Formats: sequence, structure tokens, C-alpha cells
Amino acid sequence: MELAIDTATDTASVAISREGKTITEISWYASQNHTVNLIPNALHLFKLTGEEISKIDAVFVSIGPGSFNGLRAGISAAKGLALSLNIRLIGVGTLEVEAYLYADTGLPVCVVQNAGRGEIATATYRMSDTGWRKLIEEHITTLDVLCKAIDSKTIVCGQFSSFPTSQPDPAQLIAERLGDLAVIRESTLRRAGFLAELGWSRLERGESDDIATLQPLYLRRPAITKPREKKR
Repeated sequence: MELAIDTATDTASVAISREGKTITEISWYASQNHTVNLIPNALHLFKLTGEEISKIDAVFVSIGPGSFNGLRAGISAAKGLALSLNIRLIGVGTLEVEAYLYADTGLPVCVVQNAGRGEIATATYRMSDTGWRKLIEEHITTLDVLCKAIDSKTIVCGQFSSFPTSQPDPAQLIAERLGDLAVIRESTLRRAGFLAELGWSRLERGESDDIATLQPLYLRRPAITKPREKKR
């Protein structure tokens, strides 16, 4: 049995799975309260299933990019469980979890996430005869640059409603620039069940992450303010 924890965005989700297949899951709007809500919701999940947390064999966690506080809350909880229960820990990229919803289409899936400052975080994935793979690594760019790089029919998905209203609507901009090349999908709900499937596939390949070294995936370093000089 496995526990999947996704706290990368304002919508958080936890799931209990068996060999990657979801038994039950809960998703909720966490805003900035991931630390407060995560453990109570996870415990409620175990109560619903009648399972004991001590029976977990592995924990899967979304590692970003995403909310600074949300990622720290989820990864810290996952590390704590992995350490206390002596079980394997698997980190999966946030954008990959979102893209996996459309894996069965066979098309490239490009995920778009608001990164602030008029920029986006993005990556592209695809299911092929050799399996699910990453075509383009997670990186920071702009919608203009992204649209110029897409030259074949692609699913473009993301939580477009989370972008600032002061900016042009991203879904509309992509549709205008790419036309029939873009199949646009609004992502409205995070699902830890997809995280569980991806985590299990890594586990089956004999992969796992080191509890001590697994870190959140931040594509942009936190802004550092230069200390003010003291007045003499």
C-alpha cells in the first residue's frame, strides 16, 4: 500500500493506492494552509479506508515546481513518514502529474504553470510505444517563446484561471497563436491518484529517492533583498 501527497499548488490532494491503483483520494482547496490541512486530511483518508498508516510500503510526493510553502509541507511530511516507517520515498514532478491525465491521447502534452513576472513554468511529455517519457525538461519561459516552439499538434494544459487577470488570457493567447495545433485543456483539479500511478511505475523500475537529498524543484531562485546600509 502506498500514500501519495500532492501539495504543489493551491489545490492539494492525497491518495491511498495499492500497486499504483487508487483506493481512495481526497482533494481540497488549501490556499496557503497546506501545513495545517495536510496531516488531518491524510488521517481522515486512512479512517475512510479502515487502513493503518503503519502498513504503508512507500510514499509518493509531488516535488514541484509549485508553491514554496506547499512543496515544503508535502515533502517534509513525506520524508518524515519514509524515515519513521523505513519505507521508500519517490518524488515526481508537478508538471508531469498534471500532464499524465492526457497520456492516453498519444499526443505531446505541454503543461503551462504561472511562474509570475509574466513568465511560465512548462515541460512537455508523451506516451509512446516505449512508454511515458519527458520530451522537454521543466524550465521557465514566456508564452510567446512557447508558442513559437510548438510545431505539431499538442495538448496544452494548465490551471489558466490562476493567471493574473491583469495579463492577457493565456488559453486565448495560445489558441490565437497556434490555431489547430493546440488542443487546450483547463486543469481544474489536482489528483494524487495520477501521482500514485507515476510513483508506482518508478518503484517497479527499482527507483527511489534519498530521504536526505530529495529537494523541492524550484525553477527560479528566491529573490534576495540586498541589506540596507546602516545609518551612521
